[in-house]
Amino acid sequence: MSDTAMAPKAEEFLGHPKGLFVLFFTEMWERFSYYGMRGLLIFYLTQHFLFSDQKSYAIYGAYTALVYLAPVLGGALSDRYLGARKSVTLGAILLVLGHIGMAVEGLPATMAMINGVETVVRDEFYLQIFYLSLALIITGVGFLKANISTIVGSLYEKDDPRRDSGFTIFYMGINLGSFAAALLCGYLGQTVGWWAGFGAAGVGMIFGLVVFLKWQGLLLGKAEPRNPAELKEKIFAGLSREVMIYIGAAGAVLVFWQLVQHQALVGQLLGGFGAIVLIIILAYSFLKCSREERDRMFVVSFLIFMSVIFWALFEQAGSSLNLLADRSVDREVLGMTVQASQLQSLNALFIFTLAPFFAMLWVYLARKGWEPNTPMKFSLAIAQVGLGFLVLVYGAGLADGGKIALIWIVLLYLLHTTGELCLSPVGLSVVTKLSVAKMVGFMMGVWFLASAAANYIAGMIAKMTSSANGVSNAEALSLKMDVYMNVGLLALGIALALAVLSPLLKKGMHGVH
Repeated sequence: MSDTAMAPKAEEFLGHPKGLFVLFFTEMWERFSYYGMRGLLIFYLTQHFLFSDQKSYAIYGAYTALVYLAPVLGGALSDRYLGARKSVTLGAILLVLGHIGMAVEGLPATMAMINGVETVVRDEFYLQIFYLSLALIITGVGFLKANISTIVGSLYEKDDPRRDSGFTIFYMGINLGSFAAALLCGYLGQTVGWWAGFGAAGVGMIFGLVVFLKWQGLLLGKAEPRNPAELKEKIFAGLSREVMIYIGAAGAVLVFWQLVQHQALVGQLLGGFGAIVLIIILAYSFLKCSREERDRMFVVSFLIFMSVIFWALFEQAGSSLNLLADRSVDREVLGMTVQASQLQSLNALFIFTLAPFFAMLWVYLARKGWEPNTPMKFSLAIAQVGLGFLVLVYGAGLADGGKIALIWIVLLYLLHTTGELCLSPVGLSVVTKLSVAKMVGFMMGVWFLASAAANYIAGMIAKMTSSANGVSNAEALSLKMDVYMNVGLLALGIALALAVLSPLLKKGMHGVH
């Protein structure tokens, strides 16, 4: 056989481009670092820095909101100038720096009497290192997360039958990383020391960066800048456009450094962006679209809004549910204590086991003509996230003043994951299918903006579950359950309304499935 005939096989592994596995391991380690750090964050805020629950939820909500907002900016810069390979490399370097900073914990905060008032004393130097580390991670995720999926898609032709399978393999890397992170980083952080948990997350990100740099040649030039000459062009003070982008990234770190310390400002920015986005969508829909295009734009905008409700409740996992598990759940299993942060692995575990079942289920229902339409899938998702909270409330009622049995929070995460599998896989797909061709990129940005808003709202909901100092554990738990009962019932009501509206929304999709 000739060398020419052998060449294509040399670039493949298990029937896929070798570059896919470079991206698989890069993303796996990036998600390992992100979820490892996220699972510990609320405990670090409340137990190391001694922030109140309310303040901790506010910081957590602002941080996660900015993590979802940053890819909108990072993706735009990559598409227009930098290219996905350079963007991912920059993002990975910033993430390594951020996670190294998180491992520098300094002395824990202490309580002291100052002028007769009990006051928390924190080392401001280490607190600022902490905030700066969050800012580095936000900016790093912005450049990496928005672009690594783009490279996966570029490895396949649009009609390549392996394309969906390739993305499935890639997303398994995401869940493998988050599953391992919750178990390892959570255990190290809560038993050995914060530095160990955050440090393990940082080591994981270093592995991801090394993998990407060492084997980036296997990407076959698919992730290069659109116009390399434009990047080299001198635009200010003799500096090239590429250097100015890197300087701008450093500037973004400084901006995010301040924003994570001023959480209310993050909410105002998201509200302002949301208003601008709504005006743009309405103006474009009425001025530039046909009636069918306008209907589809309205439907996709409405579904994006519905996704905010789902994710705002789903994202209680890392904040209020994490503290609940730590304080009020019996985590003894076979004589061993499961760390609260390790329960964050349940979502990834359930996705591993259930995603293939859901994929087969939709195919089976489609053959029978019974597959729910996209709005109905969104309705099912919101119903399940609401039911998860109601199941937990029921379980708390059985505890009768004691600790909640572990099974009830496991069932909550199971229902939240089945809800996620109804909404998440179809969410990005429906954005690309319903949006006007010239607005697809913009609407993808809106999807990320909606996720950012959802995470900020999640912080606000979590703050509602916090109690004043001096309240007994029983009273604090009762308040939490009241909030969970209310959001659970509200979610069921919204899900029912969406189910009633689904035929009308389906009609507005004009044949798009």
